[in-house]
Amino acid sequence: MVSIKATVAVLTLLSACLPAYAYTGHYGCCQNYMTTKIPFMRIKGYSVQTVTEMCHINAIIFHTKKGKACMNPALNWVMDFVNRLRNKAQMVHNKTSKVQK
Repeated sequence: MVSIKATVAVLTLLSACLPAYAYTGHYGCCQNYMTTKIPFMRIKGYSVQTVTEMCHINAIIFHTKKGKACMNPALNWVMDFVNRLRNKAQMVHNKTSKVQK
């Protein structure tokens, strides 16, 4: 029989992990913003969510190995990370373009 302490420990661990990345709801839309800052090195890419009939908030969705994180685009650090990702993509484009010519 599983002890109550073990069950509580597992549920506590799961509930601590879920808020970090599990804010997508209906239709894969962000319903809330994550409140903690993600280290830049964990971010693999991003996408943009705009308000629609199905998605009720604007969001920057950072893609990580662990899943997706819905972030508030009004936060300066979020847009700084987006700009850093764009610059990284531009550098890759420039290097690839030189090789293709």
